[in-house]
Amino acid sequence: MSSNTFHHRIQSLQQRRSNPQSCLFSSVKNRQRQSLRFRLSFWPPKCSSLGERLRAVVRKCELKKFSDSIEPDVPDPSQMFKQKESFSLKILKEANAILPHVVLASTLLALIYPPSFTWFTTRYYAPALGFLMFAVGVNSSEKDFIEAFKRPGAIVAGYIGQFVVKPILGYMFGTLSVTIFGLPTSVGAGVMLTSCVSGAQLSNYATFLTDPSMAPLSIVMTSLSTASAVFVTPMLSLLLIGKRLPVDVKGMVSSILQIVIAPIAAGLLLNRCLPKISSAIRPFLPPLSVIVTALCVGSPLAINISSVMSPCGLTILLVIIAFHLSAFIAGYILSGIVFHEASDVKALQRTLSYETGMQSSLLALALANKFFQDPLVGVPPAISVVIMSLMGFSLVMLWAKKTE
Repeated sequence: MSSNTFHHRIQSLQQRRSNPQSCLFSSVKNRQRQSLRFRLSFWPPKCSSLGERLRAVVRKCELKKFSDSIEPDVPDPSQMFKQKESFSLKILKEANAILPHVVLASTLLALIYPPSFTWFTTRYYAPALGFLMFAVGVNSSEKDFIEAFKRPGAIVAGYIGQFVVKPILGYMFGTLSVTIFGLPTSVGAGVMLTSCVSGAQLSNYATFLTDPSMAPLSIVMTSLSTASAVFVTPMLSLLLIGKRLPVDVKGMVSSILQIVIAPIAAGLLLNRCLPKISSAIRPFLPPLSVIVTALCVGSPLAINISSVMSPCGLTILLVIIAFHLSAFIAGYILSGIVFHEASDVKALQRTLSYETGMQSSLLALALANKFFQDPLVGVPPAISVVIMSLMGFSLVMLWAKKTE
């Protein structure tokens, strides 16, 4: 053995004694390198011809494909969530697609055979409206509000349409109905009361059927007008009709809190705190909402059928049609002027038209029956429930075909 080799071994032994851990790691690495060289020596196999090499490559691909095929398919939780979400949206869209036909059928049935709806008396209006508000709360989430609040200009425009443009139109048509058409003062007060309430949940349905991407924005607009209706509706009622008929501001505030705010808050809390229960009941809410809407449309018409079919009933009908038609047109035109530079201006125009032209006439009817002694005050809201629904969903059928 040469002296150099002997000194090299002595140095390696000294290194092992001084730092045994590093030597262990180096030996492990050397073994891994040797194992890798040993494995690579067998691949690709030594083939005598090009054909054998090609067959070897094909055989390797087949083995790789077979090993991938026997691996179990693990479902992706995000994909499962998307499937559940799309299933709920499918149910919602199918239920809302038949809503215009249900509204028309309930209107005709109430006119032809009123007893089919007279059992649904005024005492059920508040719970029915509360159920619709609860359904909106369950189908809402924080993400919807966050996305919608990124467009504050559209939200402000919808609020102005609800509580500025529409009350002006209501005051104008209510005054014309008394001064020009000679209708009773209570009828004019009913028209004004109808214009003072918040946005209708049916506008959310209509927006979803026409422009699904605008549905969260519509929900925010309606929710904001509904929440502020606690104070705005009594004040507007007092401002417009307070001199003609008594208005119980405190009672109206209490009723709106019970009918509107509490159900929406309950739906949001259920959606946030108990998501499994919320997901379980969500598919059943759209068809139930369609049934409740049909009852809410047919019942006021059937109960007030004598007033609607009276000599002044046709005049009231024409006044309500003119009021809603002007509100739909005003919302569409004004939003087109304000947001003419937006990329989705047409969708915004349709959404704001629904928000301005459709309001919670059922809430106005409930307030009229509770706080006004004259039953004629409830006739305009009762007719408005039907006319608003028919006109709104006629626009749905018209605009949905254009957007396809």
